[in-house]
Amino acid sequence: MLRAGLDRLLPRTCLLCGMASREALCPGCAADLPRLGEHACPLCAQPLAAPAPACGACLKSPPAYDATHVALRYAFPADQLVLMLKFGHRLASAEFLAARMLAGPHPAGNVLVPVPLSRQRLRERGFNQAVELARPLARALGLPLDVSSLARVRDTLPQSRLPWRARRGNLRRAFACAADFTGRAVIVVDDVMTSGATLDAVARTLKDHGAARVENWVAARAAKGAGP
Repeated sequence: MLRAGLDRLLPRTCLLCGMASREALCPGCAADLPRLGEHACPLCAQPLAAPAPACGACLKSPPAYDATHVALRYAFPADQLVLMLKFGHRLASAEFLAARMLAGPHPAGNVLVPVPLSRQRLRERGFNQAVELARPLARALGLPLDVSSLARVRDTLPQSRLPWRARRGNLRRAFACAADFTGRAVIVVDDVMTSGATLDAVARTLKDHGAARVENWVAARAAKGAGP
């Protein structure tokens, strides 16, 4: 009742268009959010024309992670929600994106690990968008959130500035782990997946420290050749 009263007195505005709305997005903007296609690679979530055990890239070079779960396709206007979180400090966008992630299939795991930022990037930005996404996910699932065991120890070039084929090499030895994950199933949280190189490097690091399974949980997935 209190929330309903506040909504009447102080109506929210849509994160995307600014129109008055009782939800984070107005019905029109919510309807415009781009979904993934009917079929996707179970490993990397790359869209597929028909069901398959994996896409050609994953069959040729299997990633270290075991599955990927994605809420939205990285295209307008979902990309604006990610950008306003990442660079506009609009943390309400993290709550909305986390809710969309929770509305879909959940990964299997017993601990959530957000993809870390380097110290320099964290100082520049002031927060880690993956952590802000992971907080409501951990609360909703009643799972521990581990923000300290995994660290980004090498400040690499932003992945978005590199061609897809160069991204895996850019992340070599970029992450370090200070915990023993032996036998654990880890859910790795991130905002956007493009080539999957960052998530692959994270999964390799976690498995080097004993993780039995690593599944990605991502707000938005860019189709090959696209991305932030």
